[in-house]
Amino acid sequence: MSDDRKTRREVVRDGATVAAGIAMGAKAADALAKEAETKPAVKPPGVCKKKIRSYNQNMEYRRLGKTGLMVSAVSLGGHWKQIPYKPGTEDFKKNRREVISACIDHGINLVDACTSRENIAYSEALRGRRDKMYFCYSWYEHEMRFDDWQSVDKLIQSFEEGLKAAKHDHVDIWRITCYEGGGKHTPTHEEIMIKALEKAKKSGKARFVGISSHDRKWLKTMIETYPQLEMILTPYTAGSKEREKGSLFEALKKQNVGMLGIKPFASGSVFRSRGAINPATQKIDDDRARLTLRHVLAANDALTAAIPGMISVDQVKNAAQAVTERRKFDKAETRRFERAVQEMWANLPEDYQWLRDWEWV
Repeated sequence: MSDDRKTRREVVRDGATVAAGIAMGAKAADALAKEAETKPAVKPPGVCKKKIRSYNQNMEYRRLGKTGLMVSAVSLGGHWKQIPYKPGTEDFKKNRREVISACIDHGINLVDACTSRENIAYSEALRGRRDKMYFCYSWYEHEMRFDDWQSVDKLIQSFEEGLKAAKHDHVDIWRITCYEGGGKHTPTHEEIMIKALEKAKKSGKARFVGISSHDRKWLKTMIETYPQLEMILTPYTAGSKEREKGSLFEALKKQNVGMLGIKPFASGSVFRSRGAINPATQKIDDDRARLTLRHVLAANDALTAAIPGMISVDQVKNAAQAVTERRKFDKAETRRFERAVQEMWANLPEDYQWLRDWEWV
């Protein structure tokens, strides 16, 4: 592990071992080291906390690849499924402001917005405190998934029109939303995307750039081919596991590309309530949310952040709590988590069956 990725867990573990060896002897020191090993990571040493947006000592921060941005390990996904308010209403706007406020209070410092509605909603929710969160932007309706927007000029037009509509003067990350099966893109499409991203970055309107797709083989090829790509966005669920060889994650680490992981809760399928606010099964669902986040953050160090969509202040608090809990499950937690994953696979909606392809990555 590089110095940049070394965590407070390791510092605590190593320092505690030395101190305990002097004060208590080798046996006690070994026990203390094992205890420290179970604690979550928080902030890599050598990074000034003043440079981390909305820094909170109870949040873990990870470097988003070549961007250098220190991003909260749990960040905010843009979707708002199961929200009980109609988008655009005052109740909806109030909910989004409250969720953003809770994120900032708990050290969550990145929001990803994929659609025009999401960009406008979160831009409004962040009004007057834009410096508190990194904004990861895509306006997918006018990007590579649609034939009319597959040229450099059209992508730049979409980008600039989207900024104006959302009242942004710049975004921290522009990540183009590609075909879910990214391999459908031609080499010409790929060159168009890279040229548009380069142009946006050169203009200063996008500080950093990347792409999103559900096609991990294609993503691997893209990040190995185009060093201009600084991050990707792609699924990583409660049931995802890394293959021993040829994994996308090997390429991410080798190329120093950050990854935001969507669908940690598999579109709510991991929950008994499917992710509703204040359900009768809230205690079970909250436990499953924390177990899932603990799992995905521990399972793969190529994952910079999991970005669940959250629709209440309580869901934000629960997600932040997961970061403070130890990553290693005990036997009872292992049984609960395995049951949750089994139910998740069984409950996947028809239009999310493709997530099964993300069990082994």
